[in-house]
Amino acid sequence: MQLPHVVIIGGGFAGVATARGLADKPVRVTIIDKHNFHTFLPLLYQVATGILSVGEIAPQTRLILRKQKNAQVLLGDVTDIDLTANTVTSEVLGRTTVMPFDSLIVAAGAQQSYFGHDEFAAFAPGMKTLADALTIRRRVFGAFEMAESAGHAAQRARWLTFALVGAGPTGVELAGQIRELATRTLRAEFRHIEPGEARVLLFDGGDAPLASFGPVLSAKVARDLRKLGVGQHMGTIVARVDAGGLLARGPDGTVRRHPAGTVLWTAGVQAPALAEAVAGAAGADRDHAGRIKVGKDLTIPGHPEIYVLGDLMSLGGLPGVAEVAMQSGRYAGRRIRRVAAGREPAKPFRYRDLGSPKVGVFLIGAVACTLAIGFVVVFALHGAGLSQDSAQPARYGLELGVGVAFMVVAAVLAGRPPKPHSGESRWSTAAREGGLFAAFLAGLALYLPSPVYLSALQVVATAKLDTAAMAVRVIIVVALALITVEVPVTGSPRGGSHR
Repeated sequence: MQLPHVVIIGGGFAGVATARGLADKPVRVTIIDKHNFHTFLPLLYQVATGILSVGEIAPQTRLILRKQKNAQVLLGDVTDIDLTANTVTSEVLGRTTVMPFDSLIVAAGAQQSYFGHDEFAAFAPGMKTLADALTIRRRVFGAFEMAESAGHAAQRARWLTFALVGAGPTGVELAGQIRELATRTLRAEFRHIEPGEARVLLFDGGDAPLASFGPVLSAKVARDLRKLGVGQHMGTIVARVDAGGLLARGPDGTVRRHPAGTVLWTAGVQAPALAEAVAGAAGADRDHAGRIKVGKDLTIPGHPEIYVLGDLMSLGGLPGVAEVAMQSGRYAGRRIRRVAAGREPAKPFRYRDLGSPKVGVFLIGAVACTLAIGFVVVFALHGAGLSQDSAQPARYGLELGVGVAFMVVAAVLAGRPPKPHSGESRWSTAAREGGLFAAFLAGLALYLPSPVYLSALQVVATAKLDTAAMAVRVIIVVALALITVEVPVTGSPRGGSHR
């Protein structure tokens, strides 16, 4: 009997996570991708500025899955999906391959969006692929070389001006990195120019950089960018891009030209053409960015065999970040495993927001409580003259009981971080989060030396038991924290590592 065949379109975070979730299971797995490497997208900007080499962020997909005997990787560009015959057609170097499937994972990622002005792409490259990063690297370093050989001050100034459109995570990271490149890495490399004089201009239609991350973080980012020397043009809409720079309309409606030797586009993403083909074949709806709307099981309604994951899926406003892609991939793998084993399908997908302040505050508070309570209980019991053996049950019972009670309270308090535009000052945020961190340090300092109050023999006799008890408490804290921070798909996640 032939094993069920799972075909995965895309070797990104979601695709690889799905494949790994099916390791050593009674299924066959095939990844089809136009590249034979897996790109770690969060570090593209470091390749673009020469800090990292290509190989450091783009390992071979086959190398990642080398120990997974039931998986294979095929190079190809998907050109057609036949939902009647359940086949995927791909092409590479003029050769066409038709691959049948029992389950299909569509995880082809997203592409740059120029908001209806695709003509900008010729002058302002985006940064969604490794090729984009290498193009930006050539332009950035080439701009300094052109400035070095420029004959006039005006030409030199234009080549030393870098304009970035989009103040999201990618734009902010790249803007800061270019300034650091100019002021540190290249500061003594040239004879006729001063690289530190390079101007980096950041344009965005919003009110502040990283506005979606809330006012506190956004204000801190804006302050740090100013310290780096990045010029911020917020509330500005770019109307035209050409070889000489860009034309932008400011908040007051005034249109101004900004000469720049290098213009980079770091604003907006959209679904690739594959999403339109899949949605058309399956009769699926799409959102404003072209992403395919899926159900809570991450499948297309009416097609339980087709999963849409990562940047291509539209579900409950989840952001296009790496953590969403990986969690959706692991969920799809788990659900396919259960179906293949004849078990009930997995529960609806729930996104765990591991990047919000809630997790950090909760963990710090819970650990601080168990440490501090442990010290107090040990000190009290020994002060009462009880032996270590008789004190152990009471000690651990009190620690666990009070610790769980505290975690419930901490979950409620830490579960309400400042909402965007709530106006909470950075001082109140620091007090709320820093206070628990201080409690953690105090508890650590007090609790860990507590065996000093015991005799040397008791320390030796109970060392293993104490270590095991601490490990159990840490495991309970982490498990409860992960359960508590689950965000339903209808919620509004507040973080994650952007891709």
